[in-house]
Amino acid sequence: MNPSRRSIFGLAAAGLATGGWAQARFPDHPITLVVPFAPGGIADITARAVAESMARTLGQAVVVDNRPSAGSIVASQLVASARPDGHTLLLMSNSHALSVTLFRKLPFDPLKDFAPISMLGSFDLGLFVPAASRFATLRDVLAFAKANPGKLNIGTIAVGSTQHLAAKLFETQAGIDALVVPYKGSPAVLGALRGGEVDLVFEITGPMLPQLGAGAVRALAVSSERRNPALSQVPTVQESGVAGYNVASWNALAAPAGTPPAVIEQLNRAVREAVASPGVQQRLGALGMRLGAGTPSEMRALMEGEIKRWAAVIRAAKIEPD
Repeated sequence: MNPSRRSIFGLAAAGLATGGWAQARFPDHPITLVVPFAPGGIADITARAVAESMARTLGQAVVVDNRPSAGSIVASQLVASARPDGHTLLLMSNSHALSVTLFRKLPFDPLKDFAPISMLGSFDLGLFVPAASRFATLRDVLAFAKANPGKLNIGTIAVGSTQHLAAKLFETQAGIDALVVPYKGSPAVLGALRGGEVDLVFEITGPMLPQLGAGAVRALAVSSERRNPALSQVPTVQESGVAGYNVASWNALAAPAGTPPAVIEQLNRAVREAVASPGVQQRLGALGMRLGAGTPSEMRALMEGEIKRWAAVIRAAKIEPD
């Protein structure tokens, strides 16, 4: 072959190879992480800490886009309909499992319309009383509730929230008759507790830590099956006499269904590195979060189990779907 023709052929082949590599390269522009909650909450803080670390690993910015709505519908729809190339991700939570039963019809299917990437971690609920409460332990609360049916008032945020359903599950598993009072948001719950409107509240531990530190409230128990590292002196609900009680809220990452497996694998590696990094561990551990990445199949199994579990709780609580 003529040397010049060999040179032209070689350049053409190199160009094809380079073009093919460029098409397969991921990520080739910034990634958007859609968060179904308002800025400033624990889910948003989690997303931003993980996104910052993932950006360093992936070599592209990971931009948080907050799209709060009931049932995480707005954010989920946006990601479900996005191009399945890994550049649009969703922060999932147990609200996605709850929504399956709380809404008559969702515009997305949490299992079919998303490709799981990884869990990020979980965070406990705490059972809190005012600093001057007559209840020293959760066993005291249970004894009072059993001796005085209908007289124990439990505060939570809105009907159908994790906190509300955790309280209803507690009522069932403890075998007590309590009044679960829903409020519009966490500030209202705290105000009700400190003002004596309710005896006990169920709330995520992280945002309550400053109140604990200031001595305004006391924690009687945590909701998961293990003690929380940020509240190691506080027993679990199980340790306090309610066998089998185990509730934790969680966050995870997912992409649109149809995202290539190789992209999912690359994102999973980036999540694992982020969750294991000292900076993320320190930042989120201080909020009482239990960090832990996993495989896509583990995340799918968790979602399937959570959907079934909370469907039973919602039916038992006689909450009508919207």
